[in-house]
Amino acid sequence: MLRSATAVWSGTLKEGKGNISTQSKALANQPYGFNTRFEDKPGTNPEELIGAAHAGCFTMALAAQLTEKKLTIEQLKTEAEVTLEQEGKAFTITAVHLDLQAKVPGIEKAEFEKIANEVKKSCPVSKVLNAEISLTVSLL
Repeated sequence: MLRSATAVWSGTLKEGKGNISTQSKALANQPYGFNTRFEDKPGTNPEELIGAAHAGCFTMALAAQLTEKKLTIEQLKTEAEVTLEQEGKAFTITAVHLDLQAKVPGIEKAEFEKIANEVKKSCPVSKVLNAEISLTVSLL
Protein backbone atom coordinates (compact mmCIF):
# COMPACT_ATOMS: atom_id res chain seq x y z
CA MET A 1 0.00 0.00 0.00
CA LEU A 2 1.25 3.46 -0.86
CA ARG A 3 -0.56 6.70 -0.05
CA SER A 4 0.46 10.29 -0.80
CA ALA A 5 -0.23 13.87 0.10
CA THR A 6 1.04 17.13 -1.37
CA ALA A 7 1.90 20.47 0.18
CA VAL A 8 2.37 23.63 -1.88
CA TRP A 9 3.82 26.82 -0.35
CA SER A 10 4.38 30.35 -1.68
CA GLY A 11 6.02 33.24 0.14
CA THR A 12 7.91 33.78 3.36
CA LEU A 13 7.30 31.81 6.54
CA LYS A 14 5.06 34.36 8.27
CA GLU A 15 3.37 36.02 5.30
CA GLY A 16 3.31 33.03 2.96
CA LYS A 17 0.46 30.65 2.35
CA GLY A 18 0.17 27.03 1.48
CA ASN A 19 -2.30 24.31 0.79
CA ILE A 20 -2.40 20.59 1.46
CA SER A 21 -4.09 17.93 -0.64
CA THR A 22 -4.40 14.20 -0.22
CA GLN A 23 -4.43 11.49 -2.84
CA SER A 24 -8.00 10.54 -1.87
CA LYS A 25 -9.12 14.18 -2.23
CA ALA A 26 -10.44 14.09 1.37
CA LEU A 27 -8.33 17.23 1.63
CA ALA A 28 -8.20 19.30 -1.52
CA ASN A 29 -6.19 22.51 -1.41
CA GLN A 30 -6.83 22.86 2.34
CA PRO A 31 -5.19 26.13 3.43
CA TYR A 32 -2.42 26.22 5.98
CA GLY A 33 0.12 28.79 7.04
CA PHE A 34 1.94 30.37 9.96
CA ASN A 35 -1.33 31.76 11.29
CA THR A 36 -3.13 28.38 11.18
CA ARG A 37 -0.22 26.71 12.93
CA PHE A 38 0.76 29.24 15.58
CA GLU A 39 -2.17 31.66 15.85
CA ASP A 40 -5.29 29.42 15.77
CA LYS A 41 -6.65 30.92 12.55
CA PRO A 42 -9.02 28.87 10.34
CA GLY A 43 -7.26 26.18 8.31
CA THR A 44 -5.20 23.17 9.19
CA ASN A 45 -1.63 22.51 10.28
CA PRO A 46 0.76 19.55 10.33
CA GLU A 47 0.21 18.82 14.04
CA GLU A 48 -3.57 18.66 13.60
CA LEU A 49 -3.15 16.28 10.68
CA ILE A 50 -0.77 14.07 12.67
CA GLY A 51 -3.34 14.04 15.49
CA ALA A 52 -6.08 12.99 13.09
CA ALA A 53 -3.87 10.28 11.61
CA HIS A 54 -2.87 8.98 15.04
CA ALA A 55 -6.42 8.98 16.42
CA GLY A 56 -7.70 7.20 13.31
CA CYS A 57 -4.93 4.62 13.22
CA PHE A 58 -5.12 3.82 16.94
CA THR A 59 -8.92 3.53 16.92
CA MET A 60 -8.96 1.27 13.87
CA ALA A 61 -6.18 -0.95 15.28
CA LEU A 62 -8.08 -1.20 18.58
CA ALA A 63 -11.23 -2.17 16.70
CA ALA A 64 -9.25 -4.94 15.00
CA GLN A 65 -8.07 -6.33 18.34
CA LEU A 66 -11.53 -6.18 19.90
CA THR A 67 -13.10 -7.79 16.82
CA GLU A 68 -10.55 -10.60 17.06
CA LYS A 69 -11.80 -11.21 20.62
CA LYS A 70 -15.39 -11.31 19.29
CA LEU A 71 -16.45 -8.25 21.31
CA THR A 72 -19.24 -5.90 20.24
CA ILE A 73 -18.01 -2.37 19.68
CA GLU A 74 -20.76 0.17 20.27
CA GLN A 75 -18.39 3.11 19.96
CA LEU A 76 -14.70 3.99 20.13
CA LYS A 77 -13.88 7.70 20.21
CA THR A 78 -10.27 8.86 20.39
CA GLU A 79 -8.98 12.40 20.64
CA ALA A 80 -5.27 12.93 19.97
CA GLU A 81 -3.61 16.01 21.45
CA VAL A 82 -0.29 16.76 19.77
CA THR A 83 2.24 18.90 21.64
CA LEU A 84 4.63 21.07 19.61
CA GLU A 85 7.41 22.69 21.61
CA GLN A 86 10.28 24.97 20.72
CA GLU A 87 13.68 23.49 21.51
CA GLY A 88 16.28 26.16 20.82
CA LYS A 89 15.50 27.56 17.38
CA ALA A 90 13.75 24.40 16.20
CA PHE A 91 10.28 23.03 16.91
CA THR A 92 9.66 19.41 17.88
CA ILE A 93 6.58 17.30 18.41
CA THR A 94 7.34 16.10 21.92
CA ALA A 95 4.16 14.27 22.90
CA VAL A 96 0.85 12.87 21.80
CA HIS A 97 -1.87 12.15 24.31
CA LEU A 98 -4.64 9.81 23.23
CA ASP A 99 -7.94 10.15 25.11
CA LEU A 100 -10.15 7.14 24.44
CA GLN A 101 -13.83 6.87 25.33
CA ALA A 102 -15.33 3.50 24.57
CA LYS A 103 -18.59 1.57 24.79
CA VAL A 104 -17.68 -2.10 24.62
CA PRO A 105 -20.04 -4.36 26.56
CA GLY A 106 -18.71 -7.58 28.06
CA ILE A 107 -15.13 -6.59 28.86
CA GLU A 108 -13.60 -5.68 32.21
CA LYS A 109 -11.88 -2.30 32.44
CA ALA A 110 -8.48 -3.79 33.34
CA GLU A 111 -8.52 -6.08 30.29
CA PHE A 112 -9.69 -3.25 28.04
CA GLU A 113 -6.92 -0.94 29.28
CA LYS A 114 -4.34 -3.68 28.71
CA ILE A 115 -5.47 -4.16 25.10
CA ALA A 116 -5.64 -0.39 24.47
CA ASN A 117 -2.11 0.13 25.83
CA GLU A 118 -0.75 -2.67 23.64
CA VAL A 119 -2.42 -1.09 20.60
CA LYS A 120 -1.03 2.33 21.57
CA LYS A 121 2.47 0.89 21.12
CA SER A 122 1.78 -1.16 18.01
CA CYS A 123 -0.36 0.98 15.70
CA PRO A 124 1.66 2.10 12.66
CA VAL A 125 1.40 5.83 13.43
CA SER A 126 2.59 5.32 17.02
CA LYS A 127 5.61 3.46 15.69
CA VAL A 128 6.61 6.28 13.34
CA LEU A 129 6.39 9.06 15.94
CA ASN A 130 9.47 10.00 17.95
CA ALA A 131 7.44 11.44 20.84
CA GLU A 132 6.11 10.39 24.22
CA ILE A 133 2.70 8.79 23.69
CA SER A 134 0.29 8.62 26.63
CA LEU A 135 -3.23 7.25 26.90
CA THR A 136 -6.26 7.67 29.15
CA VAL A 137 -9.16 5.26 28.86
CA SER A 138 -12.81 5.73 29.80
CA LEU A 139 -14.95 2.62 29.42
CA LEU A 140 -18.56 3.81 29.41
